[in-house]
Amino acid sequence: MVMQVIRKTQTIVRYQNHDSKVYYGIVEDDEILQLSSNFTEIANNQLKYDGVRVKYSDVKILEPVVPSKVVNFGWTYAEHVKEVGGQANLKQPLLFLKPISALIPDQGEIILPPNDLTNQVEMEGELALVIGKRGKNIKEEEALDYVLGCTVFNDVTARDLTHTDPQYTRGKGFDTFGPLGPWIVTGVDPTNLRIVTTLNGEVVQDCNTNQMSFSIPFLISWISQIMTLEPGDVLATGSPSGSCPMKSGDVVSVEIENIGKLCNNVK
Repeated sequence: MVMQVIRKTQTIVRYQNHDSKVYYGIVEDDEILQLSSNFTEIANNQLKYDGVRVKYSDVKILEPVVPSKVVNFGWTYAEHVKEVGGQANLKQPLLFLKPISALIPDQGEIILPPNDLTNQVEMEGELALVIGKRGKNIKEEEALDYVLGCTVFNDVTARDLTHTDPQYTRGKGFDTFGPLGPWIVTGVDPTNLRIVTTLNGEVVQDCNTNQMSFSIPFLISWISQIMTLEPGDVLATGSPSGSCPMKSGDVVSVEIENIGKLCNNVK
């Protein structure tokens, strides 16, 4: 068993192999270096390579992490605030939690609820941070030290419900409303990344995290004053403008510079 230390940039994937067991691995081209490390060990820079290589296309890709919570920041891009009728110039971000049952992996299906529950389901492409160590009352200047890496998130939203409900739990919380993945990339600066969302190949969102109204270190510090962040927690940093409805048969992709592309079919 070989011990490795996470390099500055590493692509970490979680998957199910032919033996039906769940592993983490390091993506190298079209192969995965299988690890015997659990998430805690990976977060502590302890990569135990067990000598097995598998083809990426031969395994089932899972959500890259199993978090204790998915924290969502809303209205972090001014243009998105305008398009959904929100309040401009907020001093604090909008905050909501998405249930773990909403998460699906890359290539998983977004299942539209029945029309009597909602008839306006939209995509929201976002950068997500994966927390690597426990933190409470984190200083802003130390905030990025608590991030293991970055991944891609689609905050699927029943827009008609978020416009009518007093809070966002129902409109954001349906099963499959949280595509996440396909992997975690370490050593990436999250403050300057282009986000492009396409619907059936047509660009509907195109923005950069450097256009956020709140800095990412501020968001991490701010939320850690409210709740303790645990290793594996996912922080979804908010959506740029361009969110639009999806229908059955659509294909939605969110691609983030230096991280990768998250693709899901709508059913």
